[in-house]
Amino acid sequence: GVFSKTHAGRNIAFGIREHGMGSIVNGIGVYGGMVKPYGSTFLIFSDYMRPSVRLSALMELPVVWVWTHDSVAVGEDGPTHQPIEHHMALRAIPNLWYVRPADANETVQAWRLALEREDGPVALALTRQKVPTLDRAEVSSADGVARGAYTLWEAEGANGVPDVILIATGSEVWLALDAARKLEADGTHARVVSMPCWELFEEQSPDYREEVLPPEVRARLSIEAGIAQGWKQWVGDLGDSVALDRFGASAPGNEVLERLGYNVENVVNRAAALLQRVS
Repeated sequence: GVFSKTHAGRNIAFGIREHGMGSIVNGIGVYGGMVKPYGSTFLIFSDYMRPSVRLSALMELPVVWVWTHDSVAVGEDGPTHQPIEHHMALRAIPNLWYVRPADANETVQAWRLALEREDGPVALALTRQKVPTLDRAEVSSADGVARGAYTLWEAEGANGVPDVILIATGSEVWLALDAARKLEADGTHARVVSMPCWELFEEQSPDYREEVLPPEVRARLSIEAGIAQGWKQWVGDLGDSVALDRFGASAPGNEVLERLGYNVENVVNRAAALLQRVS
């Protein structure tokens, strides 16, 4: 890093010092110049640097926070290292854009947002596990990330008014897509909405928000590996959430997700039950 004898490289090895890292990144941001500072650690350890993150938002610093290992899919590290309430806790900080991209293309767009923003911090929440890159010939362009949420995919025959809307973030977008295709095979027209950044979606015009989430479609199901708190804003009082109300477990990530209901069968069943309830 930059403190080596040769002063080579552009990275500072902060060590296990999240609060110190956040403070130093903020200091570089205050200094300004041509440097775009960022700090990176596991999402679970954002707790240790929360005062620094909060100050970066309060001071409108154009810094970037990169948090990885963003869900119970962390796996064998166990509940101590598996974020549960963290998505919502960080979304609660005013002026912080919290972005949870679904694949490589959404990550590129998220990084562009981070580089271009000048009036506050941007946080990227990324996975530990490998996530396939969506075939953009089959789904919408990742340019929609800049608007916070966008219609990623819709079943043929929905004609803009689907039976049910599946809203997902991050690695759960793939699950939403697989479930939507199963629903389509069963005769239900589903729409998948990728919602990487709540804050940006809230800034869009009412017309755009209603285009993505038509008010007449009351069957809405959110899918996110975190607590359900806050999702009523988007799914409505009649909607439902595939979410967590407990800590995780120490096991391979795919087994933890399966045990906690993050699988196609559960999503399809929840969507079917939701459709019955709102019809």
